[in-house]
Amino acid sequence: MMRLKGLPVVEKESSVKGLGPGFWPFTGLLTLLAIANIYFWAVTPLSRWMPTAVTVATQIDELFRVFLAVGIALFIYILGYAIFFSIVFRARKDDPPDALGVQIHDNHKLELWWTVLPTIAVILISWASVRVWFPIQIASASTPAGLVVESIGHQWFYTFRYPGINGEVTGNMHLPVGEPVTLNVSSEDVIHSFWVPAMRLKQDMVPGLINVMRFTTDRVGRYRIICTEFCGVEHGVMNKQYLVIEPKAQFAAWYHSWQVKNATASNALPQISSAPIDLSDGSAAAGQVLFSQKCSACHAIAPFSKRIVGPGLKGVLHDPAHPNLLSGKPATPANVADILQHGLQGSYGQMPTQVQNALTDKDIANLVAYLNSLK
Repeated sequence: MMRLKGLPVVEKESSVKGLGPGFWPFTGLLTLLAIANIYFWAVTPLSRWMPTAVTVATQIDELFRVFLAVGIALFIYILGYAIFFSIVFRARKDDPPDALGVQIHDNHKLELWWTVLPTIAVILISWASVRVWFPIQIASASTPAGLVVESIGHQWFYTFRYPGINGEVTGNMHLPVGEPVTLNVSSEDVIHSFWVPAMRLKQDMVPGLINVMRFTTDRVGRYRIICTEFCGVEHGVMNKQYLVIEPKAQFAAWYHSWQVKNATASNALPQISSAPIDLSDGSAAAGQVLFSQKCSACHAIAPFSKRIVGPGLKGVLHDPAHPNLLSGKPATPANVADILQHGLQGSYGQMPTQVQNALTDKDIANLVAYLNSLK
């Protein structure tokens, strides 16, 4: 028997039997509200309130509508029952001060239902998520790249690189309507984010890491670009630039104007030398410091299988279980340096090039010396 201040606790003999008077009619009312909510989100497109700029936005909206339908239905039941039970089983004026309410511990039937119903909801949401995100994130990687553009985050603005335009484009980002686009995003300094609500797509912009967004533009307009990662004291001003989707003739005119404007500008990405890097004077100590700054966001000093973004690199040059690199070449200092110099596109994602990672030849020699020291 539980005790309160040394006295026996009286278990309240409730005058309310079962689930309470009116429970099933009230449940019917909640069910009608939940069905009305589900029907509303089944027939109402989100584009009524939020514009869409790319084709995948409508697919993502379908997923949002599933989340809204399921989430609000659960909210209706949870809030409704909380109000119902707090009224029906409220404390009465004639109850002893130490009385306990109705006890439901070990009610197997109740525990079964509050386990089964949320499990069904989770399975439904998981199925909907995979059905929508797999073709967007995975299957689209095998489609033609289309127009390849790069966006670079800075404190506190974005710049853009286009094929055939020297240097970086400032101001707004322009794209032609009806074209497939591969957008590579990265950062010059700290972690930023590239988010266009009308695209329903968002990617973090991480120094030394290239994240990829693939989409096809389908509606002319100006759509705000927003940074959603706190990146410093002026983070709030990183919403002043726009994605401008325009007819192909207007885009061609804009593109040509920047070719003329930047005709004498040096390329933002200098050419990478094809000559092998001299690794003879690399410093393992300097490479260790550089690894923590440039590489630790994607690679752990751990066994090969301990993946963050890329594989673990402990003993990468001395591990007989992994004689080849992801490039398919033998694990030698020269081949590791080649990946650091020219980058790599593979099953683990995209490794940035020497220029994209802001590495000098000496930096690469130091990194290789450090990796070679991890025996």
